[in-house]
Amino acid sequence: MKKKTLLILLILIAVLATGCSKNNTTNPNEKLVEFDPNAGFDTLLEQAKGTTVTFYGWGGDENRNRFLNESLAPKLKEKYDITLEVVGMDIDNILAKLAGEKQAGLEEGSIDMIWINGENFYSAKENDLLFGPFTDKLPNFEKYIDTEDEEVLNDFGFPIEGYEAPYGKAQLVFLKDSAVTPETPRNTQEFLDFCKKYEGKVTYAALPDFTGSAFVRTLIYDIVGHEQFLTMEADKEVVREAIEPALEYLRELNKYLWNQGKTFPATNGEVDNMFQDGELVMAMSYGPYAAAVGIEKGIYNDTVKTFVFDNGTVGNTNYIAIAKNSPNKAGAMVVINEIISAETQAEQFEALKTLPVVAYDKLSDEEKARFDKVDIGQGVLPQDQLLSKRLPEMPANLVPIIEEIWLEEVVGK
Repeated sequence: MKKKTLLILLILIAVLATGCSKNNTTNPNEKLVEFDPNAGFDTLLEQAKGTTVTFYGWGGDENRNRFLNESLAPKLKEKYDITLEVVGMDIDNILAKLAGEKQAGLEEGSIDMIWINGENFYSAKENDLLFGPFTDKLPNFEKYIDTEDEEVLNDFGFPIEGYEAPYGKAQLVFLKDSAVTPETPRNTQEFLDFCKKYEGKVTYAALPDFTGSAFVRTLIYDIVGHEQFLTMEADKEVVREAIEPALEYLRELNKYLWNQGKTFPATNGEVDNMFQDGELVMAMSYGPYAAAVGIEKGIYNDTVKTFVFDNGTVGNTNYIAIAKNSPNKAGAMVVINEIISAETQAEQFEALKTLPVVAYDKLSDEEKARFDKVDIGQGVLPQDQLLSKRLPEMPANLVPIIEEIWLEEVVGK
C-alpha cells in the first residue's frame, strides 16, 4: 500500500492527462442508466440490464483476471445481460484516475468497481472518491456475510460504513522446502536462529511492498504484541517507541539476511523467484494456498510446505468499492451482489484458492458441502488452522509510519 504523497503526485498527472475532456467511455448504443439511490434491488436489476460494468483491479494477478473474464463474465451476461469489462491497473493509477476525473468535474467517470483495501481505501474514502453506503442494498450481503465481523466493519482499523463489500480473505504465510530445510521456525527467536543457520539465504521485500510490509508487521506483533496498535495515536514518535524492541531485532536480523540486509528485493515477486531458483530457502505470500498453486503449476517442488508462527500472522480482507462518479452504479451493485453469493465464492475458492468471505454458518447444507469438498491442494494449512492464527491488521494510518521508520532505521543498519 502506498503513501498519500505519491497519490498527490499521481493526481496531478491524472488531472493534466484528463483535462476538461468529456467522458468518452460510454458505448453510444448502450442504454443510459438513470440511477435511483433509493431503488430496491429488483429495480437495480432492471436498470443494470444490457449495460457494461468496468472492474478495475491489479493487472498482475493473471489467475484472478482469467477467472473474472472466463467464469464470472459469462455468468453475468447470461443471468443479468451485464457485460463485465476487466481492466488491469495498479491501484495508485486507479486512484489517480479517480482523483483526476473528480478534479476535472466529470460527473460520470470511466470506473465502476474497484478492487481495494487498507491504506488505499482509507485514502479514497477520505478524499470522497467512493460511492456509498451501498452494502445494505445487496440481498447477498445480509444473506451470506457476517455483518458483525470485525473485518466487515473495519478495513485496517478504518470504518467501512457500507462503502465496500468483502471480496476475498488473505493471510500471510511462510513457505519452505522441507527437503532442504527441515526446521520450522515458530516465533521470531526461532526465525532468527533459522536465518543464522541459513545465512544469506533468507530475505523479504523492501517496504512498502505489500507482502514485505505485512511480514515486518507480523514480526513486530510477535515481539511487542498487537493489541496496543489497534487504538494507537498516529504519531511517529509514539509508534517508534512502541516498536523499538522490534527495530533492534530487525537490525540484528539484517546480519544474516541475503546481502546482509544492505539491500532488499524490490518486490515479493522477486523474493519468490529467488526461492524458486534455490537462491533463498524461504518465501512468503499473502495467498494462504500459494504453495498448492505453485506445486500444481510446477514452479515449486512437491516438498514445499506452508507454516505460520504460533502467535499468528497478519491477515486481512480485500474488498470491492464503487467509484463515486461511476456511470453504472446499479450494474456495479448487481455484480458485487453476485460476487458475494455462495455460488461465486465457492467457484472462486475452487479456481483461485482464495479464502471465502461468506459466513459458513449462514450456508445451506448443500452450500456447505460444496465448500467442504474443495481440494485445497498440497503443502498448505487447512482453513480452520489458518483462521485460528489470524492477527488483525493495524489501522491504515499507522502502516506508512512503520514503513517510513523501517526505511530510516533498518535498511543497511
